[in-house]
Amino acid sequence: MPFDPTLPANNSPLVSAEMRAQLNGLKDLIDAIQTINAAHVDAVSTGNPGDPAVVTLNVDASTLRFTFILPRGLEGPAGQAGQDGAPGAGVTGAVVDSVMTGNPGDPASVSASFDGSLVRFNFNLPQGLQGPPGEVTSMQLSTAINGTSSNSNAVATLGMGVSDPPTQAEVQQIASKLDELILALRR
Repeated sequence: MPFDPTLPANNSPLVSAEMRAQLNGLKDLIDAIQTINAAHVDAVSTGNPGDPAVVTLNVDASTLRFTFILPRGLEGPAGQAGQDGAPGAGVTGAVVDSVMTGNPGDPASVSASFDGSLVRFNFNLPQGLQGPPGEVTSMQLSTAINGTSSNSNAVATLGMGVSDPPTQAEVQQIASKLDELILALRR
């Protein structure tokens, strides 16, 4: 029997079954009261100066959930300037600690930190996409090389002084070195 606040009636004899039913009904009501085991703040945000503070409370299962809107205070007067602090350590250099290769298509990234004297960098650079393998024919290679000079590193410098006026032997030495260079540059 559910709890009935009109029972027992005023000035009626007490009946044990009726009292037992009333007490059991009260117990059922007490057992049905939700038990709160935890509280959680879901959000705190700042309102405008002069607005009232707002607190929203919800019960989710056995948890109280709060949301607060707290008004920002009015801006106060400016304070006095403080004393200058001691000079800090300057940057003495920069170091690249790591360069990692990322996956093709990933964005490049860099992180920087300061350890008191050095700026330290860590780079993550994506690998480029691989294109199809190329094939070069002998004809294409010859066409690409045609018109370019050979390596002239094998030709030694002349390393001589020339008199005024130059002698026949000095002019011949210059002409021979020029021929050597021309032959080295031919393909």
